Amino acid sequence: MTAHQKSESIRVRKGGRPLAALTAYDYPSARLLDEGGVDVLLVGDSLGMVVLGFPDTTHVTLAHMLHHISAVARAKPRALIVGDLPIHTYASPAQALATARELVAAGAEAVKLEGGIRQAEKVRAITQAGIPVMGHLGMLPQRVLEEGGYHKKGKTPEQTEAIREGAQALIDAGVFAIVFESIIPETARQLSASLSVPTIGIGCGENTCDGEIAVITDLLGSYPWFVPPFAKPEADLADGIRKAVTQYVARISGPKV
Repeated sequence: MTAHQKSESIRVRKGGRPLAALTAYDYPSARLLDEGGVDVLLVGDSLGMVVLGFPDTTHVTLAHMLHHISAVARAKPRALIVGDLPIHTYASPAQALATARELVAAGAEAVKLEGGIRQAEKVRAITQAGIPVMGHLGMLPQRVLEEGGYHKKGKTPEQTEAIREGAQALIDAGVFAIVFESIIPETARQLSASLSVPTIGIGCGENTCDGEIAVITDLLGSYPWFVPPFAKPEADLADGIRKAVTQYVARISGPKV
């Protein structure tokens, strides 16, 4: 399928079978996740923390994103490949479009950016150029320094209305889906029911959105040094890796017979 066919197949899932999305940062992971049946592979700027060891996403550069998108794209997955526009690369509609084109040239089939009303013209510039866009509202990791940490959103009627207005602005600009991050469950549920495109939740509670997205290291238990409170690990690869390495070291370093 083409990128537009893939993004349209996500858009029409609104209110239907829930969407399953995961982050991916490399070729083998992309192949394995795709074989597992995931709908969306997000090459997220979360790679700054769980792959590159930065304290947050504000250190991620365009070069980082292009490198990892290229690796994921080589897997030629059935799932839709979405690439994050990193911080400081979409200050204007023209810059947003230029950055989106670079991500697509690297192998992304759609792009994602953070924010609502103030990003609408940037989204419009990208979608009018024929590139599918996914939105991102609620807690915005690229603004963690401005906001002094990670905070739940949608706690007040004012916050909820701001998210709703931002979502509608993004929809009017042409997004095919919106990630909701760390929005309190009842608000996420109400907003999802009222919007015309699928919402994909992370940290919004269960069954509140049209789908869920998880960071792959949270799912696999392969980044034990920080596990978000909303994460639901399905494996403990960190412990398995430690044991395998310990056994290897013992075999190599053990007494010679």
